[in-house]
Amino acid sequence: MTSPAPQPTVDQIPMVGGLSELACRYDAILCDVWGVLIDGISHFAAAAAALKSFRDRGGSILLITNASRPNDEVRRQLSRLGVPDDCFDDLVSAGELTLREIVARAGQACHHLGPPRDKGLFEEANRRLRNSLRLVGPDEADYVVCTGLVDEEHETPRDYDDRLSALKRRELPMLCANPDIVVGVGERLYWCAGSLARRYMQMGGEAVMFGKPYPPIYRAALDRLCFLRGNFDQSRVLAIGDGAETDLAGAGGAGLDCLFITRGVHRDELYRADGTLDRAALASLTARAKTTPIALAREVVW
Repeated sequence: MTSPAPQPTVDQIPMVGGLSELACRYDAILCDVWGVLIDGISHFAAAAAALKSFRDRGGSILLITNASRPNDEVRRQLSRLGVPDDCFDDLVSAGELTLREIVARAGQACHHLGPPRDKGLFEEANRRLRNSLRLVGPDEADYVVCTGLVDEEHETPRDYDDRLSALKRRELPMLCANPDIVVGVGERLYWCAGSLARRYMQMGGEAVMFGKPYPPIYRAALDRLCFLRGNFDQSRVLAIGDGAETDLAGAGGAGLDCLFITRGVHRDELYRADGTLDRAALASLTARAKTTPIALAREVVW
């Protein structure tokens, strides 16, 4: 397997005008969803068209998302937001990996920490467990599944300190179904499950993370890519994402080149008031990610 090309310094990272400038170097793309293809309200038509153009030229597109929902539910959500089926080959979600772990813990009682809208994860787990999943309160649980804040409109992670402390006293492991710290919905940023898992770990609790930047989701994605394409050269796989500590760090840990999207979740950090890119802020993000992207793009276009 060929090693990725040497990474440029922050000042040397090129800003590309479109995916077409890089496409000939890659056979497959692992593409983030939130902030790159959708914003939770609608999809980005230019991004979908760019991914389709890559596929039309023989490339494979695998969506890789920290969404806390199983793969099939993510597909339905993308369809509702207008994402065309022909702009990707398959997807893998953090929720799907969490689902598999819930099923593997058959016989153990589960406590859900998160909003009611995430019930689909547990309904699917219950179906796979033949109606034997036990959802219980925190005092009866063997483990916790965190999918986010219950009331993300009004709560912050600090509001959960008492609940997290109670879970820590019982030494309950937490399965974090979405390691994102924040997510952008339209123009707003909301706290995600990763913010609670991080706070739990700061208290000394055990949290198992299933999405980016952690290895399990990359192993699953590359395994799926192998199924789609057969044997492939990993140096010809490009990761695309907008999160420094998820997409960028995860790509680096997996040994993948990364196209970093600057008008995503970090847009307020990366752009000055006059609209110019702040390379010092970019250096700070790449330092946190411990990875330098191979290129930058404001958004995904062809």
